[in-house]
Amino acid sequence: MKEELISMIFEEGCIKFGHFILTSGKESNYYIDIKKLITNPKALKLIAELMKSEAEKRRIEFDKVAGPELGAVPIATALALETEKPLLIVRKKKKEHGTGKQIEGDVKAGDKVLLVEDVTTTGGSVLRAAKILEKEGAKVVGIMVVVDREEGAKENIEKEGYTLIPLVRVRELFEYKEKQN
Repeated sequence: MKEELISMIFEEGCIKFGHFILTSGKESNYYIDIKKLITNPKALKLIAELMKSEAEKRRIEFDKVAGPELGAVPIATALALETEKPLLIVRKKKKEHGTGKQIEGDVKAGDKVLLVEDVTTTGGSVLRAAKILEKEGAKVVGIMVVVDREEGAKENIEKEGYTLIPLVRVRELFEYKEKQN
């Protein structure tokens, strides 16, 4: 299944080369656009199946699935459907209208949450989401990502006491590309 995912990342044209500024503020000569991949229902289902399998393999028990907006929301939704666990969506900012919530979905103290993300570079976005969830009493039991760019996310996330579980590491993408040439 992992090979299939890596193949799909290339088939869907999710890796672009050029000059890019990443969410982390870092500059890069390549960009991984997982949002392009997750608009393909077959790829989204595969990601959810891989995440469920990885959680089972590692014996990660969780009550809910969460994803920070925007890129992780389809992934979290697919995983929630695959595992039949409730979904939480973590907003970047509190709503300035209505209830003013920062988390959509029902969070209770003690909820074990599996947090998912599309791509990590330094881990800043997903760490912010983890802190928001924990402020509401949830316990983040793991952080799963489709692609880790291997630029400090693992170390930064572990420094905060969480575990990063990438489905694919960027080096595996480049190794695959090398084999194809």
